[in-house]
Amino acid sequence: MLFEDPRDWLGAARQGGVDAPACPRGAFLVAPDALAWAADSAGDNRYMQAGSAIDLGRAQAQHRALQQALSEDLPVIAFPGRPGQFDGVFCNNAFATAQVAGERRFLLGRMRHPHRQAETDREDVRRWFLELMGCRLWDLRDGPGLAELTGTLVIDRARAVGVAGLGPRCDRAGAEAMAAAFGLRACLLTPLAEGEYHANVVLALCAGRLALVAGDAWQRGDALCAALAGLYGKTAVIELDREERESFVGNCIALREDRIWMSERAADSLRTGTRSRIEALGFRIGSVALDEIEKAGGSLRCCVGEIF
Repeated sequence: MLFEDPRDWLGAARQGGVDAPACPRGAFLVAPDALAWAADSAGDNRYMQAGSAIDLGRAQAQHRALQQALSEDLPVIAFPGRPGQFDGVFCNNAFATAQVAGERRFLLGRMRHPHRQAETDREDVRRWFLELMGCRLWDLRDGPGLAELTGTLVIDRARAVGVAGLGPRCDRAGAEAMAAAFGLRACLLTPLAEGEYHANVVLALCAGRLALVAGDAWQRGDALCAALAGLYGKTAVIELDREERESFVGNCIALREDRIWMSERAADSLRTGTRSRIEALGFRIGSVALDEIEKAGGSLRCCVGEIF
């Protein structure tokens, strides 16, 4: 299930079918009601605009616009933010869902920073998934390692395979726990480059048929890109340049088979060739202004929890 050599991972990934839903049936968000610059997060997240003043009202308005936009594709629920949970808007790190062998699972991640650990104590979110949605709880908080869920682990749900970015917020033990919780057949453990913190900022696997990857953000970027090309085909693997990476193009998500969502900043940074290749694969690009939220170091994908 766990592989460190991209070639071995590719061999295992090819053996399974493409027989599970590639896109979620719903999504959940957490409002940026407590959004603020978090000092401990700044220690390992260089995408934060350190010391920037955040206009909370503007961030909340952008988040409401995000929920409205995504609801064009699927049902979207938003939970309120909580005092002191500065990064709570980036809910996909703390919470996730999976459907494995017919069982619906609700996952609680094991967070690195104390202010983020408090997010997983929320009873309202837990009760919504366990009591109303009928999910089984998979609590990773008491286990070993660091496991910030779909922030550190990028998953192709259709194939049940994933890529875990080893770094300050994900280690081998955490990746192993996540691979089991998500029911992955093959999980590649590969180190991020120095200065990168979350895999989902520099890699997106969209609807089981497109990979957007910043090769220079991985220690073995060439090997990773080659493995992705072997799985999806060369034309379906698009390498991002520095500007696209810094603008959060890799932090995008497909919530249906024919559309990819990214922030307005990300969409504006797309090279002509990148955009045309995405569209040639049958994807439309949807975008929402999130520049106020992006000051805190995450973008659109970080804000979206998927319901499978």
